[in-house]
Amino acid sequence: MPLVPSSLRSTRAKAVLIVALVFILAIYTWMAPPHAVVLHNVLHHLNILPFMLAGMFFGWRGALKTILLATVLQAPSIHRHWYSSPLDAQDQIVELSTFGAAGIIAGLLADRERMQRRRVELTKLELERVYTELRQNIDQMKKTERLTAAGQLSASLAHEIRNPLASISGAAGILARGQASAEARAECLEILTKESQRLNKLLTNFLDFARPRLPRLQETEPLEMVQSVTALAQHMASRQGVTLKVQAEGPIHEVECDPEQIKQLLLNLILNAIHATEGEGTILIRTLFSKERLCIEVCDQGHGILLEEKERIFDPFFTTKKDGTGLGLAIASNIATQHGGSLTCRPNTGRGTIFRVELPTSASAIAQRTRAELA
Repeated sequence: MPLVPSSLRSTRAKAVLIVALVFILAIYTWMAPPHAVVLHNVLHHLNILPFMLAGMFFGWRGALKTILLATVLQAPSIHRHWYSSPLDAQDQIVELSTFGAAGIIAGLLADRERMQRRRVELTKLELERVYTELRQNIDQMKKTERLTAAGQLSASLAHEIRNPLASISGAAGILARGQASAEARAECLEILTKESQRLNKLLTNFLDFARPRLPRLQETEPLEMVQSVTALAQHMASRQGVTLKVQAEGPIHEVECDPEQIKQLLLNLILNAIHATEGEGTILIRTLFSKERLCIEVCDQGHGILLEEKERIFDPFFTTKKDGTGLGLAIASNIATQHGGSLTCRPNTGRGTIFRVELPTSASAIAQRTRAELA
């Protein structure tokens, strides 16, 4: 036996209920004695029930059909009472007309409400479809972006490796022929050593960038950390004739971070600043403390960064140095991001550049910032 949908069963039950009410009212109206004025009045008023129910359940068309059915069924009663009790017959006609009009109005309102609900449901389905397509497109774009980034990274790495390999191949060829002088052989060995070290540095930095280590958070005194990094860079600064100056602003307090990674980040920024500052100059390492944020700024007095370079300064393998790998700032930016912070740059007052590191001061703030970025 085929199953009938519950919605269809419900519709049939409503229709049966309305028809049953119309028949019951017509039968009781016919059976009620003509002199029972109060009973007739009650029965006439009860006609509103099937009319309103038909309007609400089946719209104005359902209400109109119910009115016609009730009129046909109650016509004999009206005809019988027209001569014996004309006021009752007239009252019956008026109330059929009035309650019928109310049922049709209720049906019109119900139709409008159903139409609006259907429109909302269609809009909802359309929005869900668009949302699904948008998510699929975003996922596809992310996949394409990752593949594109991997391709660009591979191409850049291949380009960076090609130059040292060419030098190593040339030097090895000269040594293989065995006709080079002692001075040429020494020069070739120096090239082999230098380019091998360059390749090793390049691959090490690339692995640090491609597979960054997660931060090992611990309570750290940031000013001591900055002074430690400054001491490491002091020898190179002195050799370049550059002065390093440390300045702290705000109440000093401990922060939760990975001190080794932050030292690596700061050392990279300070060495870059020393390289950019030509001749006599001062590099200011400014530490700004607040309740929830730690900001460290490295301010140099170099030649600055061009606008077109600023857009790519944190891209892997982008460098303006002759012997740079182009991964230092990319790694530094990754470290800042893993700590829930950021690394930015802007022009310094007068000349030079300011690199600004912003870090949350607690593990909870780091987690909250990371969740917000992932969302």
